[in-house]
Amino acid sequence: MEKVPEKIRVKRVPKRGIYDKETIYKILDKEFICHVGFVYHDSPVVIPTLYGRKNNDLYLHGSMASRMMKSLKEGIDISISVTRVNGLVLARSAFHHSANYESVVLFGKAYLVEGDEAKNEALKYISDHIIEGRWEEIRQPNAKELKATMVLKIPIEQASAKVRTGGPVDDKPDYELNIWAGVVPFNRVIEAPIPDEKLSGGILVPDSIKNYEELYK
Repeated sequence: MEKVPEKIRVKRVPKRGIYDKETIYKILDKEFICHVGFVYHDSPVVIPTLYGRKNNDLYLHGSMASRMMKSLKEGIDISISVTRVNGLVLARSAFHHSANYESVVLFGKAYLVEGDEAKNEALKYISDHIIEGRWEEIRQPNAKELKATMVLKIPIEQASAKVRTGGPVDDKPDYELNIWAGVVPFNRVIEAPIPDEKLSGGILVPDSIKNYEELYK
């Protein structure tokens, strides 16, 4: 078995650590908001932002004036985390309360995506990651918008997943207590789309939105 690098090894409850790429990809593909950690002017900063995955790369986009984007494009060390909470795990004791979750922590450096064609393609990756098919339904970015947008690529090379499933695990004596214990599951619900009040009459809900709703029924 290949040795797991120290930097990405799960230390707390190591049996929950998962290191194969397919599991990491599946968790990343369930979400579209990540938290990016980096050092800015000698101070730690964590910023939430949208992302997209394509193959073994994660893509971020933002304003050319963004402090995060300008810092990351310099090749500094960064950490990115993604978490999906699937339920609250309620134990008999306060100490053993927990949550069921799937998470990924990624370490690495960002690389600038250059050229209008490459930027446009990367922006499509992000759009399709969030709602597949939406890119084909909308106006594409023009030259001015592309110039104002920075796109970064982060290879998924140093990453680990951590997953918790199942019910509470209490101390043996606590199982005799007259206290309810169990799991409160979370399910994502997509509600009916609300049309823009300035939408012209006769424009129907597009296929990308219909297909997105179907995923969560």
